[in-house]
Amino acid sequence: MNTIDTSFRNAPEGKITGNALNGQHALVTGATRGIGAAIAETLGRLGADLTLIGRNREGLNERAAKIASASAVKVHVETADVSDPKIVGAAFANASAANGPVSVLVNNAGSAKSAPFHKMDQELWDFMIGVNLTGTFICSQAALADMLEAGYGRIINVASTAGLTGYGYVSAYCAAKHGVVGLTRSLALETATKGVTVNAVCPGYTETDLVRETIDNIVSKTGRTEEDARAELASSNPQGRLVQPWEVAETVGWLALPASASITGQAIPIDGGEVM
Repeated sequence: MNTIDTSFRNAPEGKITGNALNGQHALVTGATRGIGAAIAETLGRLGADLTLIGRNREGLNERAAKIASASAVKVHVETADVSDPKIVGAAFANASAANGPVSVLVNNAGSAKSAPFHKMDQELWDFMIGVNLTGTFICSQAALADMLEAGYGRIINVASTAGLTGYGYVSAYCAAKHGVVGLTRSLALETATKGVTVNAVCPGYTETDLVRETIDNIVSKTGRTEEDARAELASSNPQGRLVQPWEVAETVGWLALPASASITGQAIPIDGGEVM
């Protein structure tokens, strides 16, 4: 099988610069690693004080220390299950007490588990809908009241190309991410005259721990080499590579800017042209 260069690690990192988010409070869910960590680092570099939400307190503390050292911003951490409204409500209250009302919300927390549809049990279905879609609803609702009162806000949902097209063996994930895109569009209309924008970013296969786990799963189930498994995932991208987390983070950073006020209700693919 022909191999494809899927790493793209030498890509020029065309990063947004400046302190356009000074004085703002950005909350990022699923911020411990991967895309969420890259987003948090980008928003901190743009000057926003941060709240990082995840399940792993130790990982959150390590990420917070790294960002605070690099960007000299305040970084607060909260552990929470985003699908639990009471826990989320308490986490947002603590975040607001630490850094003021949330003006930028990034709903990144998610999970992608696979199973053939005919073998999938309801427990897996409920989990996927809960963390990917219900969590986005709960966190958006928790942040929205303060945004509406301030007449300003940015809600950015990390969906997926799976929210724009279908993939086999991840029907629950696709259903959840399609739901996130629909929620984004609906809420954008409700807030269009309120100073609040609502957008989604839809990454294709991205170089994260989650994709590395997918690669390991392909290797274990099919006996293919890791190189072949990576090439198979990358082949869906016309650029023949995996997306890098910083590329997703830079798009989120742009959507978070005050200057992006006219961009709302969009689901932006970050996928090298896979979905057109």
